[in-house]
Amino acid sequence: MAKLVLVRHGQSQWNLENRFTGWVDVPITELGAEEARRAAQALKGVKFDIAFVSVLQRAKQTLDIIIKENGLDGLPVVADQALNERHYGDLQGLNKAETAKKYGDAQVHIWRRSYDVPPPGKGGESLKDTAARTLPFFKARILPEVKAGKNVLVSAHGNSLRSIVMELDGLTKEQVLELNIATGAPITYEMDASGKILQKSAA
Repeated sequence: MAKLVLVRHGQSQWNLENRFTGWVDVPITELGAEEARRAAQALKGVKFDIAFVSVLQRAKQTLDIIIKENGLDGLPVVADQALNERHYGDLQGLNKAETAKKYGDAQVHIWRRSYDVPPPGKGGESLKDTAARTLPFFKARILPEVKAGKNVLVSAHGNSLRSIVMELDGLTKEQVLELNIATGAPITYEMDASGKILQKSAA
């Protein structure tokens, strides 16, 4: 039996400022660092064999804190943009409340919460688009490590992790829209060698 632990990065500067962040590489805040330390505390005693992280610094900083706090120096880490947050296109950097005033609450809600409607502008991704790049990487690189009996830690983002949870929990595209991944709150799956989930718990 092995553990797969998913952690959304701690609060970022643009989470604090209520901005659409996407692929913009902003750091975590002091609260975000504290959330990462709380995640580390929740994972005390787990001996991880490998970690996966996005290429964005907020996820890397969160992982670095967990590694430092739990004495996991030397842990192999694989960084890949397949685990990046969804790209918000032209909305990146905009304040969410101001954007709602400009385009209307209903339209912004569609961009944020629909499954397959991307935000406007170059590179904009829907959750469906995000899943299309995250899940192949998850199935090819991460899941085989878990099936091999290794404890695996993934530090990533709300939407890339929603894609993974949707896959693991067998959620419909309607159900996943109601799923929120909290910052700094580990989700742990215990799985057997076939990939069957034996237990799921959340901090």
